[in-house]
Amino acid sequence: MAYDLITLGRIGVDLYPLQTGVPLPQVTSFGKFLGGSAANVAVAAARLGRRTAVITRTGDDPFGTYLHEALRGFGVDDRWVTPVPGLPTPVTFCEVFPPDDFPLYFYRQPKAPDLEIDADGLDLDAIAAARVFWVTGTGLSEEPSRTATLAALAHRDRSGTTVFDLDWRPMFWRDPDAARPCYAEALRHATVAVGNVDEVEIATGVREPHAAAAALLDAGVSLAVVKQGPEGVLAVSRTGESVEVPALPADVLNGLGAGDAFGGSLCHGLLAGWGLERTVRHANAAGAIVASRLECSSAMPTEAEVEAALGAGAVRGTGPAHPPGALR
Repeated sequence: MAYDLITLGRIGVDLYPLQTGVPLPQVTSFGKFLGGSAANVAVAAARLGRRTAVITRTGDDPFGTYLHEALRGFGVDDRWVTPVPGLPTPVTFCEVFPPDDFPLYFYRQPKAPDLEIDADGLDLDAIAAARVFWVTGTGLSEEPSRTATLAALAHRDRSGTTVFDLDWRPMFWRDPDAARPCYAEALRHATVAVGNVDEVEIATGVREPHAAAAALLDAGVSLAVVKQGPEGVLAVSRTGESVEVPALPADVLNGLGAGDAFGGSLCHGLLAGWGLERTVRHANAAGAIVASRLECSSAMPTEAEVEAALGAGAVRGTGPAHPPGALR
């Protein structure tokens, strides 16, 4: 049976401080969580009842083992998660200064295993059969992941729904000027593009949301989604439909991961055949719920939680979804 969603890209271990408002040098305890955009999106959709899998690579180490266990625990198929001998599983630290300051510190040296995804190792039949296929801009930053990502997109040939998460992380690019041609090639094969205003500017050279959405449509996609933070979300389709949805008010604890929750919910709405406004409102609510919690993956909401937030019109101080395990 075909998967509802297959994602390809980044995975790692998030080590988040259990003290908020404390600089990293003074933090004394951390929670350990599954992280990485591709993995988080797969988890988010699985939480909403979708059959999902992720294509990625880890180190051949205890953290890699942990990621396999975490994916299975969330109901995400890990059959295409393979080890890379000699490279450590990446870890990411953050600082938590609510409501809007969450510095990230990536440890992906000498190279992240997820950038060692090789085209020869892809299950192209499964990728072509998936109802939704999701790739990220980070996967284009280095070889062989770049060639593998573009090969998967070309093989899929815009069948079903193919989402390009622009996912701009400048620290992952040796030459940031090389990003735009890579993004342009990916957009040729995608049907949906998703990004915030910084990311759409990298992809198109345009920052104003409506102009950027138009540029993304001109680049080849059928649906452009521009996330504007507190200003909400703009979604424009090739058919001429345009929706602007305000952000759902939330007591923000940690804004990291909200975009991945949005992405998993967006896939859920597209799979369900919902109208554009309902899909974006649902995704906004999912993102707001995760922003109100400490962690990312284990904070992804269920359908009942999203519907409750939409009914209440806000997300208020839900705290961590599960008691986090601390590393000291």
